[in-house]
Amino acid sequence: MDETKAFSIVSALANGVNPLTGEVFPADSPYQTADVVRALFLVLWILERRPKPRSRASTADNAGKPWSSDEDQRLLTQFDEGMSIADLARGHLRTVAGIQARLEKHGRVTPAMNASARRFADSNGRSRTADAPAG
Repeated sequence: MDETKAFSIVSALANGVNPLTGEVFPADSPYQTADVVRALFLVLWILERRPKPRSRASTADNAGKPWSSDEDQRLLTQFDEGMSIADLARGHLRTVAGIQARLEKHGRVTPAMNASARRFADSNGRSRTADAPAG
């Protein structure tokens, strides 16, 4: 059962409604007692306020998948144009670590550099990393 459906069922019970039929529970139902209603509303309150788990798949669908030559070229072009590693990760649906590893493989960054490495323009106005050769 998914969380949304479970939340809907508990919400109906807390409101004194049978989640299967939509009928209001009779006054003598256990779901209408003060302590049960309070407990159900407390559970709903806790569920609403807890942090939602981030799904890796929703942000990094391509994580672990092979890189095509076209994607590699697009990555390198975007990096050379000054796009941040975080933006590259979002755009390529990969993790920051995956982007950093790919840039290391292509010699654009060194392992000692991190996602916040300073970038500056060379004499031709192209962005490059601090330890990349000018030219």
